[in-house]
Amino acid sequence: MVHIEVFSTSNKKLGEISVSDDAKVKEIKKEIAKICPKLYIDRQSIRSEAKGKDIRDDNVIETLQNTKKIFVKDLGPQIGWKTVFLLEYAGPFILYGLVSLRPWIFYGELAQHSTLSPTAKIALFCWSVHYLKRLVETLFIHRFSHGTMPIRNLFKNCGYYWGFCLYVAYHVNHPLFTPPSILMQISGFGLFVVCELGNLSIHLLLRDLRPPGTTVRRIPVPNNNPLTAMFNFVSCPNYTYEFGAWLGFTVLTSCLPAGIFALAGLYQMTIWALGKHKNYKKEFTNYPKRKAIIPFII
Repeated sequence: MVHIEVFSTSNKKLGEISVSDDAKVKEIKKEIAKICPKLYIDRQSIRSEAKGKDIRDDNVIETLQNTKKIFVKDLGPQIGWKTVFLLEYAGPFILYGLVSLRPWIFYGELAQHSTLSPTAKIALFCWSVHYLKRLVETLFIHRFSHGTMPIRNLFKNCGYYWGFCLYVAYHVNHPLFTPPSILMQISGFGLFVVCELGNLSIHLLLRDLRPPGTTVRRIPVPNNNPLTAMFNFVSCPNYTYEFGAWLGFTVLTSCLPAGIFALAGLYQMTIWALGKHKNYKKEFTNYPKRKAIIPFII
């Protein structure tokens, strides 16, 4: 057994615990939770130095035998990832339909003698299908490597999705909305459908890579679904297809706010993709040559 002094990242001593010589971080977290009930497991980040990097739950702290000291960062109140996803996706699903089907709430008298254009109806269908798909994926497909996230992120995430939803919906469903050409509508709708199917295909493949209840990581490679062939070119094709879907929605509606939403999403997903791509290459020495999110470019 090893007796360890536990400190906060501000160097305040929280107490002492005892663990086996080869205890993993998750076991250490359980012991810390016993002496500091406020710091339940999901609220802790364990480090070997006050300003060091977080150590994964399934790792052993190599310096434990020598220093007999660890540092724990309080991540703050936590909320389940699944709960966050359900709330941030349910909002756009409901709000967009509200703007489309109850236009007088947003446009007043201007909406009294107007009806949704065929393009706006198709856009409503696309938007609703996208977020309904996300809700279903959250409930039945996604397997989260982390059970929780800081509760403050709930307000940030919901603000992003809900705010952009109202911004896009207000313009696409406006009584003065002018639809683009039929060719653009067909092209945009076709791109949207293909990318939505591609995104779903990638999520199903990624789910099958990780057995239930584990955090196992493997190199993702294409299966017999042709839409998964995007893995030959990028590390995060789910993000590639996600951007493609919103690009299709933008072409379908020719709406500037939709384009801004697509570009904002691309910016954030590029940051995530570059991080995941870097981790893949670091973790797997035989990782294939790919880009992160945009084939041959990024």
